[in-house]
Amino acid sequence: IDRLMRRTAARTPAPEADPRRSLTAGLTVVALVCASCAALRSYDVELSDTIALASAGRLKAAIGTLESRGKASQKDLLHFMELGELQRLQGNLADSQAAWRKADAMVQAWERVARSDPAKLLAGAAAYAVNEKLRPYDGHDYEKVMLTTRIAMNHVALGDWDNARVEIKKTHEREAVIANLRARQVEEIEREAKTRGAKTQFRELNGYPVATLDTPEVAALRNGYQSAFSHYLAGYVYEALGEPGLAAAGYRQAIELQPNQPLLERALESLDRPRADDGQTDLLVVIETGLAPGRQSRGFSLPIASGNDLVWFPVSFPVLRSEEIGAMPESIDIDGSGTLAVTPLTSIDAMARRALQDDLPGIMLRGIIRSTVKAAMQKQARKRDPQGLSELAFALGGLLTESADERGWRTLPARISIARGRVTLGTQRLRIRTASGVDSVEVDLTGTHAVVSVRVLGGRVFTLPPGGETKIREARSTFSFAQALW
Repeated sequence: IDRLMRRTAARTPAPEADPRRSLTAGLTVVALVCASCAALRSYDVELSDTIALASAGRLKAAIGTLESRGKASQKDLLHFMELGELQRLQGNLADSQAAWRKADAMVQAWERVARSDPAKLLAGAAAYAVNEKLRPYDGHDYEKVMLTTRIAMNHVALGDWDNARVEIKKTHEREAVIANLRARQVEEIEREAKTRGAKTQFRELNGYPVATLDTPEVAALRNGYQSAFSHYLAGYVYEALGEPGLAAAGYRQAIELQPNQPLLERALESLDRPRADDGQTDLLVVIETGLAPGRQSRGFSLPIASGNDLVWFPVSFPVLRSEEIGAMPESIDIDGSGTLAVTPLTSIDAMARRALQDDLPGIMLRGIIRSTVKAAMQKQARKRDPQGLSELAFALGGLLTESADERGWRTLPARISIARGRVTLGTQRLRIRTASGVDSVEVDLTGTHAVVSVRVLGGRVFTLPPGGETKIREARSTFSFAQALW
């Protein structure tokens, strides 16, 4: 499309030619650009029905709505990440793993390029594009890491601790690939911006909602992809498999990412203690609330030099709109075993904001390049067609295609917290205090380590017993669930 627009501009008839031909040429470009549906689609709008259905507990309908979007050949990384999450909520762990395996294969292909020929990925960092949404979606950094983390959680849910270990090792390797590529990408963008004399700091963008990204919680993050929960889960899985050395490394990394949390420090200290055969299990409860924030396109104006003139061009950049974060319970009561305090561990909401903050320099640079090219094309059209018909057509095409990329893994939880303690083996009842009431979950605990996972979404609590349907209830009063064995 880029080449077509430049060729059409170059071939626009001279002023003495019929201006209607100029208009036709310009409108042809508009039609061809608009035919590229990806440039006009809004992921934020497209996924709204799926999100609403999932929040209402209508998971089968949510999955059906998601699957109805596009042909099978058009299913991309984002589709399989969303699908796997919805199937996990449904309790369909086998299909969830199958969907996430497809997504992970795509990320692994990205990793191979990042290792062998990173220049291919970096080349697009400052490349001109008609629209951001025409770029292949490789996933945000934190999404790539959370993908292997959630695959590991499914393995643990199925009692497959060895394969959970494989995914955890993959998570560490993926973080290293991301760190290396991110450093090179920053250098490339800074070099390109300096060459072009472009400003790429979002704080300098007039009207941008800086407060949505510049928060203490975001500033406290080391980066936009390392998760304290992912590393704590790594430590817990290694500990369950009898590998205290690797467990200690996982716990230390979690402490570095989320300091001053006694629960994390106790996990590290307890590794030196011998396991007691006292009829109890080491129970880890994972509590997830809300939804990851959505990216939304918002228009801004950038001053672009065109000869001796300064033209203000409309450019769209993504801003984050918070979804339901959900109230995190403060504690969990266990019949006969006391109360476990809940410790906040990871905010995916904050990670998404940090990721956008890190991405904005490149997004702004591409926006500046895009606007500069459009300005040059309109100037050329003005020279060749004094009546302004083709210029109008080019301007219309640019306006129609100017929207920010809103893609992102929306069904991820907004926040992840944990509770941990020694609990008597056998059937136990966990009472989870939420803002809307108390949820009672009956679990059958076996083995030296056990994990129970709960998701609070849209005023409902989801439990995921393997091999059965997800139990969903509105969190308004005390009620019971069927067994939720993790």
